[in-house]
Amino acid sequence: MFKFWGSQEQQGQPRPQEVAQGPAQSWYPPSVVGSPSSSRPATPTSTSSSTSHSFQSPAERPLSPSPAEAAAFITLLKDKSVDELRKLLSDKDAYHQFLLSLDQVKIQNNIRDELRKETLQLARENLEKEPRIMELRNQCRIIRTTELAAAKEKLNELERQKEELLRSCSPASLLQMLQEAMNKTDEESEALHRQFLDKEIDLGSFVLKYKKLRTTYHKRALIHLAAKASPTA
Repeated sequence: MFKFWGSQEQQGQPRPQEVAQGPAQSWYPPSVVGSPSSSRPATPTSTSSSTSHSFQSPAERPLSPSPAEAAAFITLLKDKSVDELRKLLSDKDAYHQFLLSLDQVKIQNNIRDELRKETLQLARENLEKEPRIMELRNQCRIIRTTELAAAKEKLNELERQKEELLRSCSPASLLQMLQEAMNKTDEESEALHRQFLDKEIDLGSFVLKYKKLRTTYHKRALIHLAAKASPTA
């Protein structure tokens, strides 16, 4: 039989599809090389992609590119030759360089670098503030052990004084104090009357002082009587 030219070379060299299928030679993720009939990345609507992702958790499931991103990837790959595509599939360094040349990857790397710098800056600022934090902790500990105890004792004393004032200002206490004042005024007026009878004081002074004492007594007596008659007493 006749052998056509190039038949042996074609049999000895792997096809692009076969290179894509070899797991040991491909640096693409499974979602890219999962389709045996094409060397291009599989779209999110393909049956093989949906089948392979159906058993993955949301955290493990790769993010599908948007139509605009997929179109941009296809534009970058469609102008490459077969040898270049084979090199991307088999050469890790070439695939890595191509990946870093993508705009989306550059943006993500820039964001990652900025976040790393901000995190390092925050960590340095926190370390610089550590002595101040330790000083404040020591001050709080001293306040709790010394000043706080004194403040609590002072507060308890003020609470006791408040309770005493409340008891002294209660209606029963006020009535008691008013009754004692009435009794004192009455005793003073009786003592003044005895002095007048014993001629220890003249008539003019006796009248002025006695009138003042009895007026005070009757005022307090009327207040005492009204307070006892009040419903709040």
